[in-house]
Amino acid sequence: MHNNHLPGKNKATLYVVSAASGAGKTSLVNAVLKQLSGIELSVSHTTRARRDGEKDGVNYHFVTIAEFNAMVAAKDFFEYAEVFGNMYGTSRQHIQRQLDQGNDVILEIDWQGARQIRQLVDNCKTVHILPPSINILRQRLMARGQDDETVIAQRMQAAVNEISHYAEYDYLIINDDFAQARDELAAIIVSNRLLRVRQQQKYADLLSELLTTNITT
Repeated sequence: MHNNHLPGKNKATLYVVSAASGAGKTSLVNAVLKQLSGIELSVSHTTRARRDGEKDGVNYHFVTIAEFNAMVAAKDFFEYAEVFGNMYGTSRQHIQRQLDQGNDVILEIDWQGARQIRQLVDNCKTVHILPPSINILRQRLMARGQDDETVIAQRMQAAVNEISHYAEYDYLIINDDFAQARDELAAIIVSNRLLRVRQQQKYADLLSELLTTNITT
């Protein structure tokens, strides 16, 4: 795992969301992005082959190994790591630009990346999505119909490893009822926006008016 520091204070919040494969993380994040404004998904770069239905620049920025290594050399990544033999990297410049503009950012990443980013970004919020049971997790992985039994067994082992790091996160959401889990994830973001430090910055003019206007009877 490698990293580059993000500068100083941000006007918005970076949300790091992790989950075992099959826990429904991507579906929940996409639903929240449709529900809330002022927040966007950080699209990672990867050397992984594009799956059916995936779009370049939407799901991932799909690049060759040579292109990925060139970006590493140019220090274009906030962090990058190898997962299942493929490289994944997060654009440092893109995240910082969105935060500086006041847009919250959701970053979907595994526990390794989450740990690294937590050390570098003081005000980031971390969320772990858990499946309601190990059997349901297995069923979800099998229902995809994309992998054979050997690969599913490998992904189940990786899932258990991912879940074992749940205690490192600020928030835990159980994705049993999808609508409830979606609303819980949205509630984390909305409640954080209502923190006094965020509201004080956003409504500085209003607060000044409320406290300086002469009151006459």
